Amino acid sequence: MSFFKRLFKVGESQAHAMIDKMEDPIKLTEQGIRDLKKDLTAAMTSLAEVKGVAIRTRKEADKKKNMAQDYERKAMLLLQKMQNGSMDAADAERLATEALNLKEQSLAESVRLGTEATAHEQRAAGLQTQVSKLKSTITSYDNDLITLKARARTAHSTKKINAQLANIDSSSTIAMLEKMKAKVEEDESLAQAYGEVAAADAGIDSEIDNALGSTSPGASTDLLELKKRMGIS
Repeated sequence: MSFFKRLFKVGESQAHAMIDKMEDPIKLTEQGIRDLKKDLTAAMTSLAEVKGVAIRTRKEADKKKNMAQDYERKAMLLLQKMQNGSMDAADAERLATEALNLKEQSLAESVRLGTEATAHEQRAAGLQTQVSKLKSTITSYDNDLITLKARARTAHSTKKINAQLANIDSSSTIAMLEKMKAKVEEDESLAQAYGEVAAADAGIDSEIDNALGSTSPGASTDLLELKKRMGIS
């Protein structure tokens, strides 16, 4: 294989892979079933037409058969007229012969139409089998599609949940919670730091206030008296 043919094959396989990735199998299956239903509608129309032709041809065959029987009955009546003398013998035999000829023609036509009707009926039976098979196939595909849709939804949900549990999806809820947790911890640490700074500033003032406030007049007098007795100026 030449280099360019191999290069073409590689490009073709990659193109097919991209198309397969882009196509939705469920939508393709739904379209396939819709196409089958169109085929079924066309097949049922053809079946109805073939059955109609078979019924019409069978009726024509029966009609020709009845006509043959009627010509035979008429020939017998003509001969009866000849027999009882109510009709000229030559005319009666001539007309009876014509009636028998028409009987044979009608009978032959009846046989021919009967053969055609049988062929149409066999064709209709074969088509009926195909239509029934196609109906069964479509029903099976519809049921499979319902099951596949349910499995696809379950698989999609399971995959999403597992991805969140594995924390491999940056947009997952767990990732968002981890980010929120880090932000809360950062805010708590910052709040604690502000509290300590405020406490440090307030500590000096509080110490001075306490020192000034704790010197009562009685305590100062006692302190001076004690220093005087100890000779401390």
